[in-house]
Amino acid sequence: MTFDEYQKLSGETAIYPNRGKNFIYPTLGLAGESGEVAEKVKKVIRDNNGVMDETRRLEVEKELGDVLWYVAQIASELELSLDAIAAGNIKKLFARKERNVLSGSGDNR
Repeated sequence: MTFDEYQKLSGETAIYPNRGKNFIYPTLGLAGESGEVAEKVKKVIRDNNGVMDETRRLEVEKELGDVLWYVAQIASELELSLDAIAAGNIKKLFARKERNVLSGSGDNR
């Protein structure tokens, strides 16, 4: 499955106010779901001495799926292609790698 295929199929399950004209709703959902990923990882530290066991790994996987769903809906709301987003991100990262500026801060490294 490509990112664009996922984007199209996931859109068939998107039900929220003013869909097609509402990038705010999925953006807020993304914040919530990414927080849930962080919570699952935090609890690995608190409850399992930092050891990621199979049960916790699968819980994180489910939350990452929800993160991906919201990213796809934001992209759709903004008429962006997930395939193009992924390709552009890899191009940016490898350009940074070639210039030896992967670490550091700032968007325009």
